[in-house]
Amino acid sequence: MTLHARPITHATGRPAYTETLPALPESVGRARRLVRLAVTAWSLEALADDAVLIASELASNAVQHANVASFRITVVRLDAYRVRVAVMDAKKAFVPTPPATQPNAEQGRGLRLVAALAHASGQEPLNWGKRMWADIQCDTPGP
Repeated sequence: MTLHARPITHATGRPAYTETLPALPESVGRARRLVRLAVTAWSLEALADDAVLIASELASNAVQHANVASFRITVVRLDAYRVRVAVMDAKKAFVPTPPATQPNAEQGRGLRLVAALAHASGQEPLNWGKRMWADIQCDTPGP
C-alpha cells in the first residue's frame, strides 16, 4: 500500500493529516508513516519517534481489540510546539484502560507507554464510536 497523504485543514482550523485505514495489522505501519510524514512536513522531527510510537500503540489497539472494519488516524498541529495523534473507531462499547500487567507479560503496556510519552492523553466518546488521543510537544517550535 502506498501512502497518498495530503495536508488538510482540521475542523479546528489547524493543519492536519488524516486517513481511514482497514483494521488490519499492516495498517499500523501506514498509520506510523502518516504520522512521520506530518511531523516532518511541519519541521517537528524532534517529535517523530514519540509520535510514531504513540500512533503505533493507538492503531494497534483499534486493530487488535475494537473488532471494527476500519479506523481513522489523524495528526493535528495544535501550535508551534505540539501535535495531537488520534485514532477513531466505531466501537463505542470498548473503552481501553491500562491493565495490570505482570513483569514478563508480552502485552498490556501500550496505553501506559502512550501516557508516559504524552504531554496529555485521553479518550472521548463520539456519537458513532470513540477517539483515543495523545498530545506531544517539543521544546523548540517548528516554522
